[in-house]
Amino acid sequence: MKIPLCKPSISNSELNMISKSIKSGWLTHGPENKKFEMSFKKYIGAKYALSMNSCTSALECAIKCIEKKGEIIVPSFTWVSSANAIINCGCKPVFVDVERETRNIDYRKIEKLISKQTIAIMVVHFSGLPCEMDMILKICKKYNLDLIEDSAETLGGTYKNKLTGSFGLGCFSFFPTKNITTTEGGMLTLNSKKKYDKAKRLIAHGIVKSKNKFWKRIAVLPGHNYRLPNHLALLGNSQLRKLGAFNQKRNLIAKKYDDCLRKYKNIFEAPIIPPQCNHVYQMYTICIKKNLRNNFVIYMNKKGIEASVHFDPPLHLQNLYSHYRKGDLKNTEILSKEIATLPMYPELKIKELNYIIKSINVWVDKIYA
Repeated sequence: MKIPLCKPSISNSELNMISKSIKSGWLTHGPENKKFEMSFKKYIGAKYALSMNSCTSALECAIKCIEKKGEIIVPSFTWVSSANAIINCGCKPVFVDVERETRNIDYRKIEKLISKQTIAIMVVHFSGLPCEMDMILKICKKYNLDLIEDSAETLGGTYKNKLTGSFGLGCFSFFPTKNITTTEGGMLTLNSKKKYDKAKRLIAHGIVKSKNKFWKRIAVLPGHNYRLPNHLALLGNSQLRKLGAFNQKRNLIAKKYDDCLRKYKNIFEAPIIPPQCNHVYQMYTICIKKNLRNNFVIYMNKKGIEASVHFDPPLHLQNLYSHYRKGDLKNTEILSKEIATLPMYPELKIKELNYIIKSINVWVDKIYA
């Protein structure tokens, strides 16, 4: 049996919709983008939403909309795009530690990293679990900092019944591993008209069209081509309507994993969910005693189960980013040696889930044989 780490849930009806859209001849940014953006901003509870070709593009636009250059505090325990966006915008990442239990940014360690050069905090909602937003918002207000939410992994996750991406500049991913997909794609959510107008120009070459002469296009800033094609926006809107059902299935799978791992508390630590949060399990990550983690991941892959690790090494231990480190990142380094990711996607079949659980049981038996 072969079980992938993740798998997109795209129906035949959605494939037919995409085919019809392509056959219509409208292949680039178009009317379906507006529909997707309207649905998305309404869902998130933001004033504006802008569809684009990736979450990385959304992160870059969010940073450029701040219109300042300086330091941005960001977890080291994240995918490279979080730091790359900061660097590519001419800013400097300052790495902060995470909480071991939630894998999310440790708000207690933010203030000591704030300097006169700090312009923003970028939180990364890890694997489907929102960060502790109340305290982070207080820090942003106290020091007059912008808040960027890397919500690539947490579409539908809530903190005190408020969705991620509604607290600050929300950046979402629709990569095939995420809670919904457009194959490649992303979304930026905003509550500022000024920032929205700038982002809208940034994603389309920095051009403003003349109101009187439709052929006249004036470049007002050096922009990019970050646009999402019309047919992919169509797919995104369809997927968004299914998000609730997708996330419900993810939670049911997570409960099965929880029930299995509860028997082996001396080896595994299942995800922790603070009472004020709703988890949407873009990934299901566990901690394993660090001297056993590699053995476990290799064993599961040999059994045809595509278990993996997110993230080893963390950014501050990679040569490209090591000089951005400030202070202690103890929890990040512990997590990188203990964390493992199990298969998680809505289409995971019961027989596949049972096989994964059986394989975990067999591995534990072998460890203690």
